[in-house]
Amino acid sequence: MSAKLSLFLFSFLFPFWASAQGVQNPDNKFSTRQIHEEQYVPINGIEQWVTINGNPSKPIILFLHGGPGSPITPYIDVLYKDLEKDFIVVQWDQRGSGRTYGHNNPPEELTPEYLKAHPLTLDQMTNDGITLSQYLLQHLGKKKIILSGTSWGSALGLKIATKAPELFYAYVGHSQIVNPNFSTERYARLYKMAEDKKDNDALKILNTIGQPPYASAKNSGLLYRVIKKYEKANSTPAPGNWFVLAPEYDNEKDRKNREDGDDYSFVNFVGDQKLGVQSMGASIDMMKDNLNVKVPVYLIQGEEDILTPKEMSRKYFDALKAPKKEYFLLPKAAHGFNQSVVDTQYKIFRSIKTN
Repeated sequence: MSAKLSLFLFSFLFPFWASAQGVQNPDNKFSTRQIHEEQYVPINGIEQWVTINGNPSKPIILFLHGGPGSPITPYIDVLYKDLEKDFIVVQWDQRGSGRTYGHNNPPEELTPEYLKAHPLTLDQMTNDGITLSQYLLQHLGKKKIILSGTSWGSALGLKIATKAPELFYAYVGHSQIVNPNFSTERYARLYKMAEDKKDNDALKILNTIGQPPYASAKNSGLLYRVIKKYEKANSTPAPGNWFVLAPEYDNEKDRKNREDGDDYSFVNFVGDQKLGVQSMGASIDMMKDNLNVKVPVYLIQGEEDILTPKEMSRKYFDALKAPKKEYFLLPKAAHGFNQSVVDTQYKIFRSIKTN
């Protein structure tokens, strides 16, 4: 990644859309009214993009996307549409990502000066999540929320659930981050995979960047590229239609928001010495800071996940103290989504007691 990235300055505001639609409930002869809201919500000093869809008489699920900087709002009609009969599904473009990034006057160029003046911190984003949860409870007239986090969102989710357990029925983590700092032992295992496959392209990258830790975001990105390659080779992919952009997000403006927000957030997550950016991920250690969670915890782990491996999440799960805990190890799943991951999420959500 270069020190400067070309960006467009968006001086306009995205409009507010909100509507309610009458639908026929197949389990009930009476129709129910579905909630459908898309708007910018003021959260701790900036407006952040939030979508709310589902049955207003049902419990809330708040999804925390990964990345950071990788919102899944453009894909929810395929991934989670079926949940809207039984839940209120809430998606949030977090600070520094997607429409939230584009809405808050990003610079024309992502410079070291801008990065140093606008850092992302785990505490800041944890407080954002708590503020949003409080808003949702008041806005929708509910007592508690089911909190679900994926990858980066799993680190954020555990922090939120630990700090404000009174707001949540349960926490569901997928590809749970325990400690995101890639160790030399994990690098050695990845290197051996490449050697065994006689993968000269991967070996060239690994030899070039050397062992972690890395001073530049670029080298971290190259490591992630090799990890993704081997996870993809050893796991069942998601259906091809899952990550096709919804029409309202399939435009140049939203594409720029996602790409630029992803760059900005990634640099903040891994850090970059030359750019003067501290690593947000370096402060995460769940074994040290989050072994006591006062809500039920469910962890979904892909057996082929290299980035957040089963050995780390299982060790954390075994040490974790919670009112209830369950661990789901999925074969042929890696760090990302596939059918078995989403099926397991659905199963867990529907099992959580919300009465």
